[in-house]
Amino acid sequence: MSDHNSGPRALADPVVDITDVYAFPSPEQPGLLVLVLNVFPNAEPAALFSDAVDYRFRLRPVTIPRGTAAAFAVGEKEYTFSFRFAGPVEHQAGSPLAQEGTCTASTGQTASFRVNDEQGGKAHGLRAFAGRRMDPFFFDGVRAAQTIMTRQLAFVSPGDSRQYRQNVLSIVVELDIATTFGADAGPLFAVVGETMIPGPITVRLERFGRPLMKSVVLGAKDFDTVNRDLDIRDLYNQEDPYNLGPTYLGAYRARMNANLGFWDGLDHKTDWPPDAHGTHPLTELLLADFMVIDVSKPYAEDSYFEIERALLKGASHQSCGGRSLNDDVADTIVTTLVNAGNGARISDGVDQQAVRASRTFPYLVPPELNPPAKIELSLDKSG
Repeated sequence: MSDHNSGPRALADPVVDITDVYAFPSPEQPGLLVLVLNVFPNAEPAALFSDAVDYRFRLRPVTIPRGTAAAFAVGEKEYTFSFRFAGPVEHQAGSPLAQEGTCTASTGQTASFRVNDEQGGKAHGLRAFAGRRMDPFFFDGVRAAQTIMTRQLAFVSPGDSRQYRQNVLSIVVELDIATTFGADAGPLFAVVGETMIPGPITVRLERFGRPLMKSVVLGAKDFDTVNRDLDIRDLYNQEDPYNLGPTYLGAYRARMNANLGFWDGLDHKTDWPPDAHGTHPLTELLLADFMVIDVSKPYAEDSYFEIERALLKGASHQSCGGRSLNDDVADTIVTTLVNAGNGARISDGVDQQAVRASRTFPYLVPPELNPPAKIELSLDKSG
């Protein structure tokens, strides 16, 4: 539910549906940055990457402006890591289909690999992997939906995660920071993941900046008095995260102001008072929908949104930010939205996946061979 099934298009074509993006310094090798992009919720053993889609990461340097601006300043220079896949082939009669892939960096390196080969492919300062892995995300999405339906916090302990022991198709790139960005670049970078149709006229199918943006922040329509009948997610997915177009910007802003106000009111007090125009204090920061990571800081397992929280307070951040594979980001997000950190941490009752992610390449856990039946979303108020 982080970004799983995030709109009508994603539901119709799971091979382009980005479930999550992660960005973190290597836990064991300082100087390396790891990027992970997962697609295809509940991937079955026969699931394959599309040979017609460009799966890519986009990174831009960002700075923290002086003063009280609640948003990062994004630079124009951009680094990309693009993954393309060949059509599957059957090497021997009756054998499983095999697929080859290539990672191409905008800085010139190219690494080729076979899908599901844990050694991946290597190039100067770059290592790449792609294959089926256990979905690292965990969150009680059913209870989150009940929270929206009943307008009361509905999380229990223990909770149930719809992604428990399910699998996804994963893409991993590990890069040498100095080789890729240069010794003087950074240290702050914005990270997004996208699926695109390449060609003379590219078409953006999906994009991912921060977890739970479309399901928790943008998904519910009932609180939005401006665009109550509009499923805004497909429009939002097609936007360039670094340059939102003006056409639907007012619709995104109205939806965020309404839904963020709803979450803030769940503890019956206001921790995020809107300004005179009704704008929630988090809206402009979240509209700049990308993760921020400080590549000069060491690996930290639970540092998601720490850089953003420091920015809002006008303080210096202490961690690498970004997002690691074991980070309980759902608790961080719900707590931030509901009480702004002014009260006890709010738990959804799910603290980790069945198996914690590894600290070595390719970092993700091998696929679950017998995943449980999917937990269907229930809006039963008594459940």
